[in-house]
Amino acid sequence: MSKLATDKQERNPRGIPKAPFIADVAEFLGPDPSPESALKEFQAALAKYRYMDHNLTQRRRGLEDKIPDIKKTLAMVEFLQERREGKSSSEGGEDDLDDDLEGGDGAGKPLTTTFELNDTLYAEAQLEDTDTVYLWLGANVMLSYKLPAAISLLRSKLESAQSSLATVIEDLEFLREQITVMEVNTARVYNWDVKRRRELREKEAKEGKVEAKAG
Repeated sequence: MSKLATDKQERNPRGIPKAPFIADVAEFLGPDPSPESALKEFQAALAKYRYMDHNLTQRRRGLEDKIPDIKKTLAMVEFLQERREGKSSSEGGEDDLDDDLEGGDGAGKPLTTTFELNDTLYAEAQLEDTDTVYLWLGANVMLSYKLPAAISLLRSKLESAQSSLATVIEDLEFLREQITVMEVNTARVYNWDVKRRRELREKEAKEGKVEAKAG
């Protein structure tokens, strides 16, 4: 009966199936229609789409939190690299690092700055000239990297996170379109069934009157 289960569905690049729009309900249900079965199948498909939507929404939030952190870390490491090379910090001041860093005039001198302990608590520290930084990789793992290697790693992670975010947003838009299509399909089949049942009752009522008159 159901073409949702038998036809090869079109999918997006990540394999999410496209919901077919039911233009002709009678043709879709076939000669022996079972609207109840079709509606159950639609509800199952809707549940799957909504589950994927929920998971991708959570992933989007995670990436939107992660990307600014990567950008801040990358900006700091690039500043340290430029300072070590004797460049002016203003050349890489895209994130206004100069406003947050004091005593950074000249390579080799201690750098006085503040760092975040938690959301509302900061501490002051002096950073000696160094060619090594420590980066959190997740799962309580921290590794040391030379500045150029750290910059390369962070740029790669930033590019990957931005690409993943773009993909997630695209999939969310696609999913919401499919949810809308399935909701429309559900309404069309339900309304078609209501109309069919009403017509059957009217037909039975007319036949009953004809029989009564004939009797």
